[in-house]
Amino acid sequence: MKLTLLLSAALVLSGNSLAQQAPTALDIGDQSHRSEQQRNRDQFRHPAETLAFFDIKPSDTVVEIWPGGGWYSEILAPLLKDNGQLIAAHWPTDSKVGFFRRLRGEFESKFLTKPERYGNIQITQLEPPKHLKMADDGSADKVLTFRNVHNWMRNQQEQAVFNAAFKALKSGGILGVVEHRAPDSFSYEKMVQSGYVSETYVKELAEKAGFEFIAGSEVNANSKDTKNHPKGVWTLPPSLRLGDVDKEKFLAIGESDRMTLKFRKP
Repeated sequence: MKLTLLLSAALVLSGNSLAQQAPTALDIGDQSHRSEQQRNRDQFRHPAETLAFFDIKPSDTVVEIWPGGGWYSEILAPLLKDNGQLIAAHWPTDSKVGFFRRLRGEFESKFLTKPERYGNIQITQLEPPKHLKMADDGSADKVLTFRNVHNWMRNQQEQAVFNAAFKALKSGGILGVVEHRAPDSFSYEKMVQSGYVSETYVKELAEKAGFEFIAGSEVNANSKDTKNHPKGVWTLPPSLRLGDVDKEKFLAIGESDRMTLKFRKP
């Protein structure tokens, strides 16, 4: 089946004024290779609208930061296979963190063994502060990160990663950020503990790296999410850290409220 992605004329926040973005259509082709379990999460992650908002084109060189098991890579790789390039800025194979090594191995087994489906994905190593070169300087059209900023904050490496993204992008290139959204009242410590990060802080990181803020979208917003959960964002699906305790309540909320922000390298 063909899936045509349409980002309708949506209100987005650009600078300090409310602006309306013109409709953008993106055809990402056949999605039948994705499992039903993965596709069921589209209702929370809105990949169609999100990638359209980030202006992804089939001819782009796209860096996906810390793709993990490759939920977004399953969509991006086939799209870029023929005329573009996907670069997975993954964890090093010799990372001291066993979880990182395992996911890197699983990613390679899944994506590098099926070039007819996923193309020639390049893998680089990103684990600050030791590994910070996600791509050749000035080589990428887009750099995308999905729900990673809070992870970099655990060892205070978030600014280093934003700086590295700036180096990897061409002039005019786009940095797309999706992240669990905290209110501005959250302290740094609470953001780290909860997994929620404020839009204000993400914008500060991007601007310090040299980016210009272009627009924000509410495509991944979830008004049901109070951001006040016993195990932080991991209380909600898909993690459900409390197990069966209040499980139906958290399933009814769904995945977290998320910011979706677009920045440009001048």
